Amino acid sequence: MREIVSAIEDRLDECMLLDRRRLSKRLSRLRRARDRATELDRIEKRLEASIARARSRASQDVRLAYPEELPVSERRDEIREAIADNQVVIVAGETGSGKTTQLPKLCLELGLGVRGSIAHTQPRRVAARSTAARIAEETGTELGGLVGYRVRFADRVSERTRVKLLTDGMLLAETQSDRDLLAYDAIIIDEAHERSLNIDFLLGYLRRLMARRPDLKIIITSATLDTERFSRHFADAPVISVSGRTYPVEMRYRPLEDPDSDSEDLSLVQGIARGLSELWREGPGDVLVFLPGEREIRDAAEYLRRQQFRNVEILPLYGRLSSKDQDRVFRPDGRSRRVVLATNVAETSLTVPGIRYVIDSGLVRLSRYSYKSKVQRLPIEGVSQASANQRAGRCGRLGPGICVRLYSEADFESRPEFTEPEIQRSNLASVILQMRLLKLGDPDDFPFVDPPEAGLIRDGFRLLEELKALDANRRLTEDGRKMARLPVDPRQGRMLLEAAQLGSLSEVLVIVAALSIQDPRERPSNAREAADEAHAVDADPKSDFLALLNLWRRYRRETGQLSRNQRRKWARRQFLAPMRMEEWGDLLRQLRLALRDMGLRGNEQAAEYPEIHRALLAGLLTQVGRKGEGHAYEGPRGQAFWVFPGSALFQKAPKWIMAAELVQTSRLFARTVAGVEPAWIEQAAAHIVKREYFEPHWQARKGRVGGFERVSLFGLDLVGRRRINFGRVRPAEAREVFIREGLVPGELPSEPAFLKHNLALVEEVQELEAKRRRRDLLRDEQDLAAFYSQRLPEDVHDWSALRAWLKREGQSADATLRMRRSDVMTREVDNLEDAFPDHVRIQGIPVSVEYHFDPGGERDGATLVLPLALINQLDQAELDWMIPGWREERATALIRSLPKTLRKQFVPAPDFAAAGLGGMEPGEAMTQALARQLKRVTGVDIQPDDWREEQLPDHLRMGIRLVDGDGRIIEESEGLEALRDRHGHRASESFGEQGSREWPARSTREWDFGDMPEQVEVERHGVRLNVYPALRDEESEASLVLHDDRAVAEAMSRAGVRRLAMFRLKQQADAIRGLGGMNRLALRFRKLGTEQELREAVARLAFDEAVLGEVELPRQSEDFEQLCRRGAPKVIAAGERWQAILGEVLEKHADIRRQLGGKLNPVLLKAGRELGEQLDFLLFPGFLAQVPPEQLAEYPRYLEAIHRRLDKLQQGNPRDPRLAAEIRPWWERLRQRVEEPGQLQGRPALARYRWLIEEYRVSLFAQELGTREPVSPKRLQAAWDEVENARG
Repeated sequence: MREIVSAIEDRLDECMLLDRRRLSKRLSRLRRARDRATELDRIEKRLEASIARARSRASQDVRLAYPEELPVSERRDEIREAIADNQVVIVAGETGSGKTTQLPKLCLELGLGVRGSIAHTQPRRVAARSTAARIAEETGTELGGLVGYRVRFADRVSERTRVKLLTDGMLLAETQSDRDLLAYDAIIIDEAHERSLNIDFLLGYLRRLMARRPDLKIIITSATLDTERFSRHFADAPVISVSGRTYPVEMRYRPLEDPDSDSEDLSLVQGIARGLSELWREGPGDVLVFLPGEREIRDAAEYLRRQQFRNVEILPLYGRLSSKDQDRVFRPDGRSRRVVLATNVAETSLTVPGIRYVIDSGLVRLSRYSYKSKVQRLPIEGVSQASANQRAGRCGRLGPGICVRLYSEADFESRPEFTEPEIQRSNLASVILQMRLLKLGDPDDFPFVDPPEAGLIRDGFRLLEELKALDANRRLTEDGRKMARLPVDPRQGRMLLEAAQLGSLSEVLVIVAALSIQDPRERPSNAREAADEAHAVDADPKSDFLALLNLWRRYRRETGQLSRNQRRKWARRQFLAPMRMEEWGDLLRQLRLALRDMGLRGNEQAAEYPEIHRALLAGLLTQVGRKGEGHAYEGPRGQAFWVFPGSALFQKAPKWIMAAELVQTSRLFARTVAGVEPAWIEQAAAHIVKREYFEPHWQARKGRVGGFERVSLFGLDLVGRRRINFGRVRPAEAREVFIREGLVPGELPSEPAFLKHNLALVEEVQELEAKRRRRDLLRDEQDLAAFYSQRLPEDVHDWSALRAWLKREGQSADATLRMRRSDVMTREVDNLEDAFPDHVRIQGIPVSVEYHFDPGGERDGATLVLPLALINQLDQAELDWMIPGWREERATALIRSLPKTLRKQFVPAPDFAAAGLGGMEPGEAMTQALARQLKRVTGVDIQPDDWREEQLPDHLRMGIRLVDGDGRIIEESEGLEALRDRHGHRASESFGEQGSREWPARSTREWDFGDMPEQVEVERHGVRLNVYPALRDEESEASLVLHDDRAVAEAMSRAGVRRLAMFRLKQQADAIRGLGGMNRLALRFRKLGTEQELREAVARLAFDEAVLGEVELPRQSEDFEQLCRRGAPKVIAAGERWQAILGEVLEKHADIRRQLGGKLNPVLLKAGRELGEQLDFLLFPGFLAQVPPEQLAEYPRYLEAIHRRLDKLQQGNPRDPRLAAEIRPWWERLRQRVEEPGQLQGRPALARYRWLIEEYRVSLFAQELGTREPVSPKRLQAAWDEVENARG
């Protein structure tokens, strides 16, 4: 067997190269085979078949003739020898030299193309097809035999094919399955000067392959090649330059604009027409016109056809043209003159026969990618000098030619010598992906002829990472491996793989195939409206991608049963390019097969909008945008773009879109767009979005640290501010917040035992600090947080985790977290209870006092937690003395609040305050007691208005928190008086409405309730206290009520007893109400009340005088009956007397009003306003019920005093202003407390002060009338002091 193996090894050099590698591997594995004999037999058979195939290929009859007119033919011996002696040969041949068609024949002559084929690459499919046909014709063989071609969607090769024309992209694709290109023994890279991405990649690939394949012949051809650079690239390979142009070419520069002429500049098509008219005069021959792109070719063709040149055929030529239309260019019929409108495909790749003239626009459409803006642009640029010379050379093959350049000679001279290689202006993602698949290392180390910029390389890697083709370490992922094997751009490969996951592969496959070819929808300039109408059938208002899907479905539906010719006619009617529709279908089939090989099949159930567009979005992550101002969209990296006007979404674009491409023209346009959801983008781009977490904060109700998340895609906010559980994303930071804001202040959903204990300790220390007014006892928040941080496990960052840990660890965890006094205090201090009591007694009831040290805060100082029931029991003076520890500080602050003229009498203030306090006792207002002591010491008289209590520091003004019986806060305020005004009645009413066992609340019209006690004990608002039974006058009855104020209860009861007396003496009461003359009084009373109110008031006054009089309030039934018996005879007389008094009062009032309403002199005018206010406070609606009878009896005198003052004013009393000035400050004090007339009920000290002012007026303005009691400023001040003492 060893001999057989050795014999086989000796014959391996006779078989095909691919088989040699495979058979060698099988021989090396022969030892491991179970049945060696059988395996060896198979190897022998395979070897014999391969040798037979090689011999068959070598035996083909080949006619090798070299046209003598071609320069290559003249140098064929030199070229053949160079190929035979060198692995790499560079042939620099100008256009027309014959290098493209003759070099393959030279290789055949050398015996190449036997054990492997001769690969002959072309940059374009049309060139590969036409060149294959030309070589087959010259060798006398059929296309597909000795010579064949393989391009995308077309394959004309066989077992006998020795020369295979293919695009450089196809050869590059073959490296995936044949890394050493063993299918070939010679490779010709033609038109290398174009420096496309594929060509540069192949040149680098071949540079590395040389070492592994020393038998491989490599021939590089170019028309404008920089031979020095390429020679160095291939280890100083020999260069053979072949002259191509055999006839001179005349250059004519005809720029479209002439700065020295007044005539208008020409458009491009006008310049072409002018050039043709000039060339027609030179003689016969076809014209080749170079234009930048298909659109310009269509526009020029339409314009030239309208010029109606005689016997002229206009022919387009570009890469995507159908084979039939291309054949028309290469097979002239000779009957008409031809104008071929071509892109740079005719520059070097194709030789158009019959060309004697060239018109060069000087323009080319070049693809340029910016790695900074991530935008692929297709700008039209000026061609390089080398390209321009190539174009000119196309008209010097048949004879002397003429090249008309539509630009100036100076413009030509300023252009770059060579076209910039595509690899230096393209996105390199595809190249890098292939390199990763082929394990070729990094682009930085790859032998490119001209290495790309580092920025382009980084951008390519970044895009592949975005597409998940590479991982973070730039290693090829499984998805990346699949994407590399798909014949589409990596972006579109990503879409297909995502679609397979989402169940939308069938739909996305159609869309991806459409995106990979040129748009088949045509829009000729002479039928744009008709084209738009035809295409609108497929439009979708939300997605241009779905329009492509709809178009394909319609195409398949309408043409499925038609012949190819009928399909093409249908497509043209629908303004669709038939060739592109077929190309769409071919690519669709190719992709479907490739995916099937990967185990991926289309979905049977139709996919919905989200599944389709989420799959597409996976490949377009950075081509998304959010609608901004106007029609602009904000994209990643601060890029702004606009929806292309041709989109179905142009008029009503959604808030978020994705785009198949961003193209820079007049502005950056998004083409083929669709509406998407930001959540889709976030999900698809989860691996590249930036997530920022901010504003962590404790959420006490939820028991966790909340926060916000911002999600952005390269600066584009997908989510601006989303609430999150901070602990899930930043557990360590959340733990700090949880401790600092949750545990330390005790803000948890519930309080564990350790926390209750710790908070109580902290509260104790805070109260000590508040009492001392110094923050130096409680450890700071950082120390308290450190206590918990040292004891809690690292994974405890919220209430849930804490609760679980406590439950798991039990008592030991609770004990660990309990603080000692030393853990919360910086040092120990003496007991302050005497100076700063936690409770004070009001009416013998303990009431809590809270202390807060919060300078500037609302609760700074001490706060009395006052039950509502006690609000009427508290005296303002008690508040002044309530906190012994602050008495001296308060007295000092009061002295410092005095006006400067007084304050300077008491320096130093603390010493005077301490001395004053030594002789003072609680019980009266501190201001009153302090004024008396200071006068005693210094003789300085201090008036009540001199004190400025509002200037006292906040903590020296006792705050009051009014609470109900359940401890709920009713209101907080510093003013007892204000609280009493708003809530005192509630305390009183609560007693009255509920009653007690001894005095149940009810109504009556007679004394049927036994004795009326002076006081009873009740519980109200959580407080037990003594209150006072009373009878309340309800007019139609009397009610048994309770009141918390003895004086108010007695006054109320007198009215209630009076009402019962009126029921008891009903006959007398009715008689008073029916007294004659009441009608006249009612007329004068009408502005103050009704006649009924007047009659009722007279009755009340009569019963007050006759029945109650000055006697004590009856509390027993017998006493009440005795009063009624004694008063019954006097009631009617008392009624008549009060009727007379009120008649006099109303008459005087009316008379005074008349005088004040007349024409007044200036002095009387000012006094009149004061008198009007005085009258308003004497007689007002309800005054008969609110003014005490004893004061009503004085009304005639008060009104007479006013009358006399008026008389004196009418006569011109010069003393009146001075007298008025004396009364004014006393009256203004009253007005500060009483805004409206009649607000004196329950305020006896203020009522006395009010009527004393009225007596003072009498003494000033009508002294002769006399006063009811002595009155003076001193007495008024004493009365006001009583008001101050009773404040609240």
